[in-house]
Amino acid sequence: MDKSQLISLIKVPFGYGAGRMGSELGPERLLRWGLIEQWKELGYVLDEPSRILLKDQWSDKSDKAVSVPLKNASKVLSICTALASEVKLKRDEGHFPFILGGDHSIAMGSLAGLTADGGSLGVIWMDAHSDLNTEETTPSRNMHGIPLAVGLGRAALKLSHICEGAADIDPSKTVLIAARELDPGEKELIKELGIHCYTMHEIDKLGIQKVIDEAVDITSSGTDGVHLSFDIDSIDPTEAPGTGTPVQGGLSYREGHFAMELLYEAGIITSCDFVEVNPRLDRNNRTSKLAVDLIGSLFGKRIL
Repeated sequence: MDKSQLISLIKVPFGYGAGRMGSELGPERLLRWGLIEQWKELGYVLDEPSRILLKDQWSDKSDKAVSVPLKNASKVLSICTALASEVKLKRDEGHFPFILGGDHSIAMGSLAGLTADGGSLGVIWMDAHSDLNTEETTPSRNMHGIPLAVGLGRAALKLSHICEGAADIDPSKTVLIAARELDPGEKELIKELGIHCYTMHEIDKLGIQKVIDEAVDITSSGTDGVHLSFDIDSIDPTEAPGTGTPVQGGLSYREGHFAMELLYEAGIITSCDFVEVNPRLDRNNRTSKLAVDLIGSLFGKRIL
């Protein structure tokens, strides 16, 4: 990350895309634990933070004719449409958009805004889940389970429904990291599209450094930028209990930090969304504190 580039913090206190409410409290809790102060201590300059709030529910219009038969779909699409506009604005101004959620459904807004300028975007998706279900394959019918499928153009809902001009993500420039709970339809889609998916088995086998090095090469080659979509449930719930869909066997504390440190050193990340911290499920603010520390590592914070 270039310290001469302004960070645009976009807060999205929204939890209707998840199966359990509480992630809407994440942004303010991370701010309480010193996120902005940490950036300033590291030498970054911040734009005035913005906040995306749910106002009007999304409705089908002639240019957005799509039926999404999932839970709270109109709320999710409304917030994503507003977020996409803000992300596009900040990218056009040359800033680094850092989107702080909220549940992972908001990533559709991030991706829509980032691809609306016609550039080629690589994506690193760090998550216990792949979020590759579609309207037809989702077992939960929760909107936070479909954003990457939408981003790749594999669902009925498209990024272009959310933001005019938004384009599909290239699956060959998409990398999944820390996956360990995949639904049948997601497994089929990963194989069909040839998506690079580093499950915890591959991480155990190869080591986190090799996985990140390969992810950097895959997503940055031939692209105009790389978006990091980081779900806190990529970290093992013994370290990050405050999240709605925890899965045992995730990244360790040091693997998580080392991954962020390596991404900082690679200098390829041009935007980020950080999601699914649920303070209602946390223990002594452990997850919120860890999230702030992980973001610090992504932006260059070091032990020495």
